[in-house]
Amino acid sequence: MSKPDFLDKIVSRDEAVARGRGAAQAGGIHQRRVRCAAPWSCHLLGALGGSLVLALNTDASARRLGKGPDRPLNNEEDRAVMMAALESVSLVTWFDEDTPLELIAELKPDTLVKGGDYDMDKLAETAVVKAYGGKAVAIPFVDGYSTTALVKKIRSAS
Repeated sequence: MSKPDFLDKIVSRDEAVARGRGAAQAGGIHQRRVRCAAPWSCHLLGALGGSLVLALNTDASARRLGKGPDRPLNNEEDRAVMMAALESVSLVTWFDEDTPLELIAELKPDTLVKGGDYDMDKLAETAVVKAYGGKAVAIPFVDGYSTTALVKKIRSAS
């Protein structure tokens, strides 16, 4: 049995930079963002004719976000496979820093996309992208789909 073709989309940071320069780039993704990323990314790709590079937090980076010792719920490889399976996603890679600022500076995406919980005007990443003529946008979340809410629901049912 051969591996699915979409697994070829999962690449090292260096390969993502080499292959994805100028693409749209989105930050860390989980189920709440998947539900809004898929239709958004299809719209973006149709409008710009580009590609979509997803940069995921490594497990170590995600743990440093301070959401609890049991996070992330899915390891970085599993998260990458889920994202690579989306047809609209071109490449998936990781960043180990607390923010994707360094990767964004290397990748130079035409459009930086973050979840709706970010104030784009206050992010250092936005300033970097705008400095070379790119744009930064926030996409809205679908209410009720967050990892934190899911953990609370599971714990209250036990």
